[in-house]
Amino acid sequence: MTALFEELVALDKLIHEPARLAIMTALSACQSADFLFLQRLTGLTKGNLSSHLAKLEDAELITIEKKFIGKKPNTLVALSPAGREAIARHWQQLESLRHNANQWTPPEA
Repeated sequence: MTALFEELVALDKLIHEPARLAIMTALSACQSADFLFLQRLTGLTKGNLSSHLAKLEDAELITIEKKFIGKKPNTLVALSPAGREAIARHWQQLESLRHNANQWTPPEA
């Protein structure tokens, strides 16, 4: 059952990183979220959140729309169709891995 451990190592590291997993999971529950909401939700600093969003945007997993509401800047973040599929697939993989890990027993020495 080394396949279990190979699957664990092969998880998508772009999504599996804890901060990005939190961002993607939050976005999967809504149509979009603004930057400040994501910052409060995740507890990340502005710079750290911006860095994670840039990586997700570069991978085309999210879209970022910058606009003004009145005179205030507003950044709206949403999952792209590919991002929505990727986070659903990631959680399915984790659930499958959890199930398989519960069934695993170490080989006899």
